[in-house]
Amino acid sequence: MFIAMNRFKIRPGSEKAFEAIWESRDSHLNEVPGFKEFHLLRGPEAEDYTLYSSHTVWRSKESFDAWTHSEAFKKAHKGAGSHGDVYLEHPQFEGFEVVQASSRAESTA
Repeated sequence: MFIAMNRFKIRPGSEKAFEAIWESRDSHLNEVPGFKEFHLLRGPEAEDYTLYSSHTVWRSKESFDAWTHSEAFKKAHKGAGSHGDVYLEHPQFEGFEVVQASSRAESTA
């Protein structure tokens, strides 16, 4: 399994606009083999930014790499640079190979 994360520093007061950008975009992720799940995470607020992270889970690093070279990736990121007033800087990418995982089964009660 592979987890891909991008950290975003968002200008104070632009949080709703940032969330709306993500809510309205068509990610095309469901078209890509190996994609498992996506989360947009809102983190702590600092004096000069609010931290967000996008978090995708993939079957493998190879699946993620294939996504970054796909037409679906190009479509999903079309116009991504048009919201510069919301971001303080470019996103910071972090990729992780999963070396250990555990989960809790949902209760049926």
